[in-house]
Amino acid sequence: MKILVTGAAGFIGFHVVKQLLDLGHNVVGIDNLNDYYDVNLKYARLNELGISKDDSKTFVNVVSSKKANYNFKFIRVNLEDKVELPKIFKKEKFDIVCNLAAQAGVRYSIENPTAYIDSNIVGFLNLLECCRGYKIKHLVYASSSSVYGLNKSIPFATQDKADTPISLYAASKKSNELMAHTYSYLFNIPTTGLRFFTVYGPWGRPDMAMYLFTDAIVNNQPIKVFNNGNMERDFTYIDDIVNGVVKVIETPIKNRLYKLYNIGNNNSVKLLDFISEIELNLNKKAEKIMLPMQPGDVQKTWANVDELIKDYNYSPNTTIKVGVKSFVDWFNAYYYNK
Repeated sequence: MKILVTGAAGFIGFHVVKQLLDLGHNVVGIDNLNDYYDVNLKYARLNELGISKDDSKTFVNVVSSKKANYNFKFIRVNLEDKVELPKIFKKEKFDIVCNLAAQAGVRYSIENPTAYIDSNIVGFLNLLECCRGYKIKHLVYASSSSVYGLNKSIPFATQDKADTPISLYAASKKSNELMAHTYSYLFNIPTTGLRFFTVYGPWGRPDMAMYLFTDAIVNNQPIKVFNNGNMERDFTYIDDIVNGVVKVIETPIKNRLYKLYNIGNNNSVKLLDFISEIELNLNKKAEKIMLPMQPGDVQKTWANVDELIKDYNYSPNTTIKVGVKSFVDWFNAYYYNK
């Protein structure tokens, strides 16, 4: 299939693109390569896909992968660019769109709310309009566990109310779900929203807990542990996430237009146990600074993924023991060549 993946230089986007290419699909990736975190990590991910740093610096320049057997093109563009994005759709004639581009981060949305409206709302609307105008067969898009907000029902199920977000990031993701529903209903565009739960693994984002903890411990810095460590997360390893996303992309849509799924590990892990696993793999104890709950955070997440298992045979099976070791091995190799 001809597949567009937005956010192709991002953590999840990079892994999804790689898997699709390994499976033989024709993929076009777009990303604006913003500087929310170290852009060199994004260039390094693209390099793994056969796209050089020099070639990806220019906006709306189409770059083909230099990697053998990879039918991949990369275009640097803003999702909210109402002139260039339709041109890409018109030229490339996509079958499927997988939208993984977004301004990420819960805490940053408190400091810089405009970035979330531009990318996650205006950009998503622009994408929906392109899907409408160019007869896309299926739009798969990233939502987030953060939409559950103050929901008290554990584990989180897609049938639960999700109308009490506590960060603008969460509100923007809930808005995406409502916008997708509207376009599915009005224009018969099949859409599938995937609510991601705390994804971690090699090539992960530097603003996420896994990375922050590992980096601090390696460099003899204290780590910040919020809510005095009384936090639990449905930590989900990247390979499990990617396998689920790709199954949704590859499986033909039958008899439905709009659907939401949780995509997580189907259990909840105590934050302090997660930290202990990092310490074990680094053979080093962390100095912990215990802090109160941060604005926008929730105490516990846990995904009910029964529907995704039933409809797509989704099977998350990577333990934190395996997943944390994989991340630490990558981190040491990437930064310290060991």
